[in-house]
Amino acid sequence: MEFFAARFAAFIGQAANFVWGPPLVFLVSGAGLFFFLYSRGLPFRHFQLALGVLAGKHDSTSSPGLVSHFQALSVALAATIGMGNIAGVAVAIKMGGPGAIFWMWISAILGMATKYFTCSLAVMYRGRDSDGVLQGGPMYVIVEGLGKRWKPLAIWFCIAGMAGCLPIFNANQLTQAVREIALEPAGIKSAGVASTVIGLTLMALTGAVVFGGLKRISHATALLVPAMVVVYVAAVVGIILLNIAEVPKYLTLIFTDAFGANFFSGEPIFGGALGGLILLGVRRAAFSNEAGLGTAPMAHGAAKTSEPVHEGLVAMLGPVIDTLIVCTMTALAILMTGVWQTGDGDGVTLTANAFEVAYPGFGGYILLICILAFGISSLFSYSYYGMKCFSFLFGAGRVNIYAAFYVGTILLGAVSSMGVILNFIDLSFALMSIPTLVSALILSPKVVAETRRYFARKNERQAVEARQDS
Repeated sequence: MEFFAARFAAFIGQAANFVWGPPLVFLVSGAGLFFFLYSRGLPFRHFQLALGVLAGKHDSTSSPGLVSHFQALSVALAATIGMGNIAGVAVAIKMGGPGAIFWMWISAILGMATKYFTCSLAVMYRGRDSDGVLQGGPMYVIVEGLGKRWKPLAIWFCIAGMAGCLPIFNANQLTQAVREIALEPAGIKSAGVASTVIGLTLMALTGAVVFGGLKRISHATALLVPAMVVVYVAAVVGIILLNIAEVPKYLTLIFTDAFGANFFSGEPIFGGALGGLILLGVRRAAFSNEAGLGTAPMAHGAAKTSEPVHEGLVAMLGPVIDTLIVCTMTALAILMTGVWQTGDGDGVTLTANAFEVAYPGFGGYILLICILAFGISSLFSYSYYGMKCFSFLFGAGRVNIYAAFYVGTILLGAVSSMGVILNFIDLSFALMSIPTLVSALILSPKVVAETRRYFARKNERQAVEARQDS
């Protein structure tokens, strides 16, 4: 049995590395660059409007949809601001050194344009599920925007989405954090029993929310996400302030290592392969902010709005909050405390070590609180994505079948090793991104045309108001 498990783990690892090769990285990064240039950076000039939409200034009770802009962004951020920020950043630094963070930044900036296009399309081309409820997401964009003959591409996305949105990585890292930060210091050493108990507890918590559907999920994440971001950011800002004199040094290190040489020793990192470092940065950024994967359009496609541009602008804020702010803070905490050079721990354990070094005796517990909020909210939001994919394929009336399977895999993730789980999720995410980006590239002229129409109407309204005021 162990032999077959090892062979399966090796196969998944090889498959993930193969799929996340230069062609896919070129697709993910190239699509973002294309979206940015094709729109002439127009969405990036309207952050104030994006914040206004998020605050509800442009809401209309008569608009179609299920949740508010803020709730839609909360569901999306609950998935992105989670283990990708705490564990994913640590994995990137552990595998590729500080330079991997630079390529995460580049990927996030391009990802802002990608999210604008994919989430605008999610509102432009909404469809109805088997219960007649208005839904959005890449599968509906493909069928409604490209036509029925493209449905195999939508099916491809949904199959990959049901796998990629499973909670196994989040459950694994939650379990590891609780076990290593809380249980083992208390003398509870039985890893197998502890992991099983934690897994069963997470199953109960998740099941209580996910069987309540999108509205219960969105309400839960709208409560958890703002609080968890504030606590986590405050804790990491404290670490940065304790080491404020070191900030320029480590920011420089991120830039210099990004191009293949260690700032202090001059030695090449990541085997001297700049291409490999870029692949790692893009792969980890995709895991963190999910731009181009197709998950966020499923959340934003449910927003109450009749203006696709509004939702595209709100979605664009995701990579800014997730990668450019939260991931950078995590990276600085790990680098400044020096734990990345010790060789001890990986994933969430490495970040926990950084917190413990900064706040001796209680730092690990601060992180544990954040991890619980991050991880549990991610379990909620990913269930919504997987259920939407299942509903598209098999009908909304059968969605609780996937919900039950989803909740059951939490225990599998809790008792499994991180390596095979991370590779499985990476592989699934890669397969999700292909139909998402292909459809978005084909339909990109529609987004640009809608964007121009929106701002033309907006400018005309402002001109009329100005004439009336005068």
